[in-house]
Amino acid sequence: MNKFIFVIIYLMGVLISAIAQIILKKSAGQKYESKIKEYLNPYVIISYAIFFGATFCTIFAYTGIPLSFGPILATSEYIFVALLSRLFLKEKIVGKKLIGLTVIIIGIVIYSL
Repeated sequence: MNKFIFVIIYLMGVLISAIAQIILKKSAGQKYESKIKEYLNPYVIISYAIFFGATFCTIFAYTGIPLSFGPILATSEYIFVALLSRLFLKEKIVGKKLIGLTVIIIGIVIYSL
């Protein structure tokens, strides 16, 4: 397989993980009757199942990309979480966060070249 395919698979795993983080944050914003229900509700269970699936994407992707490239791609999770938070949680992407995301994107591009 082409290295590009493995990069896409890795990024899909990172995106899936970011989606799970948004679901967990949505769960954290709710009130529950007990501590058990706070940790064993559908949002939390689904989120951890998604994290489990994302792990397999990452493991498979490492069969085609260098180990040193993984952490570089993993930083894209900050970008995905910021965008998904904006879409689903209506959080704003303000000045410092925007600068940080831009630096991450530049770093990924520079390392990829």
